[in-house]
Amino acid sequence: MNWADRWQVYQRLKELDIPCSCAANQALKVEIENPTTAVQLWSVIRRFTASRQDQIWTLERCWHSRYQ
Repeated sequence: MNWADRWQVYQRLKELDIPCSCAANQALKVEIENPTTAVQLWSVIRRFTASRQDQIWTLERCWHSRYQ
């Protein structure tokens, strides 16, 4: 993940009130307090790392599993 994506992930985690830090040229550090935080972190990172097609497939699978 490049620095611009890392910064956007950091900003989104802050919006979600997830404790994190992101110093220049350092790894993003996140405090995972519970399973919900872990899923939110996974979701935010996936937004920047998964291909558009993978994200579409994930949404379609969720939709079909919920409404079948």
